[in-house]
Amino acid sequence: MTTPLHQKSAHPEDTNQPHKAFRCEIAVRWSDQDANGHVNNARVVTLMEEARLLWLNQHAVAAGVGSFTDPKFVVALTVNYLKPISYGPALVLLLTTGRIGNRSFTVSYEGLQDSNTVFRASTVLVPIDTGSGRPRALTDEEIAYLGAYAPQDLETNDIGVKDD
Repeated sequence: MTTPLHQKSAHPEDTNQPHKAFRCEIAVRWSDQDANGHVNNARVVTLMEEARLLWLNQHAVAAGVGSFTDPKFVVALTVNYLKPISYGPALVLLLTTGRIGNRSFTVSYEGLQDSNTVFRASTVLVPIDTGSGRPRALTDEEIAYLGAYAPQDLETNDIGVKDD
C-alpha cells in the first residue's frame, strides 16, 4: 500500500510542524535475514531503494512528474539502525524531502516496524541528463513535488555536486 500522508516527524531535532510524507509498506523477505535472525544492514538499503523507486518512479510520475524516471545517482548515504528488523511484521517506510538544491536533493527515511522506529536514513540524489550523462538541474516540477514533502524550514544548498 502506498499513500502520501500528513504526519508529524518523529525526529526530535525537527520543529514538529506537520508535513506530508510518502508512506509505503515494503515486504521483508525471508532471504533478507542474516545469521543473527534479523534483516541484514545491507538489505535495509535495498528496502530503502525499493521505497524510493515507488515514490519517485511511480507516485511522482502518476502526479505528473515523469522526469523522475530519468537516472539518479546516490552520492551520499547515511543509515542509523535503531532496532533490529525482523521477518514477519510489515515494514513501513515514511519518505520526505530533507533538502532541495539546484542539482541534488536529499530523501529522508524513517522505517517503522510494529509502530517502533527501527531506522532513520538519508540519501543525497543527483539527477542525470540522459543525453550527456552529467548532473542536471532539477526542473520546476521536480522542485514543487519535492517541496510538498519537505518541512517548512527546508535547506536549499547542493551537496555532493560541483558546478563546472
